[in-house]
Amino acid sequence: MDILELIGRREELFNQDITHYNQELVELVNQSKFLVIGGAGSIGQAVTKEIFKRNPLKLHVVDISENNMVELVRDIRSSYGYISGDFQTFALDIGTIEYDAFFEADGDYDYVLNLSALKHVRSEKDPYTLMRMIQVNIFNTEKTLQQCIKKGIKKYFCVSTDKAANPANMMGASKRIMEMFLMRRSAEIKISTARFANVAFSDGSLLHGFNQRIQKKQPIAAPNDIKRYFVVPKESGELCLMSCLLGENRDIFFPKLSEHLHLITFSDIAVRYLRNLGLEPHICQTEEEARDSIDTLIQEKKWPCLFSSSDTTGEKDFEEFYTKEEMLDMERFHNLGVIKNNLSYDDVQLNYFSQQILKLKGQGYWSKEDIVRLFHEMIPEFGHKETGRYLDAKM
Repeated sequence: MDILELIGRREELFNQDITHYNQELVELVNQSKFLVIGGAGSIGQAVTKEIFKRNPLKLHVVDISENNMVELVRDIRSSYGYISGDFQTFALDIGTIEYDAFFEADGDYDYVLNLSALKHVRSEKDPYTLMRMIQVNIFNTEKTLQQCIKKGIKKYFCVSTDKAANPANMMGASKRIMEMFLMRRSAEIKISTARFANVAFSDGSLLHGFNQRIQKKQPIAAPNDIKRYFVVPKESGELCLMSCLLGENRDIFFPKLSEHLHLITFSDIAVRYLRNLGLEPHICQTEEEARDSIDTLIQEKKWPCLFSSSDTTGEKDFEEFYTKEEMLDMERFHNLGVIKNNLSYDDVQLNYFSQQILKLKGQGYWSKEDIVRLFHEMIPEFGHKETGRYLDAKM
């Protein structure tokens, strides 16, 4: 199935930039040692493949998911074969002492790329998952940054999100605060990051769910009022690699908005997806109708679909990659923009945030309101939208 076709495009977004810089990328990868954290997730796998196929001296991959790591290795061996360099995977959680011991024992890397994240808006529905999001997205980043500084690592890349620009949900806000922590450490180590759109058919995404629904003979549900930008997994890997290797200190890369990258609704993709499978979407009015009609419709080569407006917490009405206050370089790349940042951070504010989170954890209980209030102190313009509705309550 051609993912590009499903998201309404005919060509990959970064072809021109990759072609122009590929020799430089190959030379840098050939002579460098890499650690990819969170390398078995959708974006992590894409980044790992981009590095592997350019023959690095060393490529170590860390991820909490042992099963995803197994598939990553099988995929790489089946697609690219072998390299002369040191390629190894480690099923580790970067928040643990086991990872600390692993990094301390080796730590001989030029580039560390951190792709680990809690990325779902649904993760803010309860205060406990929300606190884990803060730990993974902010404090694990801070910890691994400090470890890299201690080891004299050349460059640290950490993926951000388009939702960090004028954030409307806790996930986007956590990544915006992460960027603040990154900027502080940029005085001690070169850092770069990337904000980009939804990765089509990434693990856990709504589009990935379409595959699951078909396999399990279940209805497809999608919002019909939310338009999003999409990149394919390979493009997410290319964007991260270019930011890591070609980005200057404190650069934030993002895809340029152009005729090649346009908004599309989830329901439109669902229709294209089904027709690509030779199925005609049948619009249902209720979840019950969609569930009950599946067997009958399949015989007619139709598929039950429930398309409705979104009313869940944290959904942003529109997508953007930068704010009007940020400085941009739109000239260096053909289809990539770069946010340029000067060394600027509020040490007191960042320390206050860390202390408050530590205090909440120390008392052993906290509410979502406690954390939302703290986020508002960090990001005064934070446009948090609380509707009381979450994706756990929908099909």
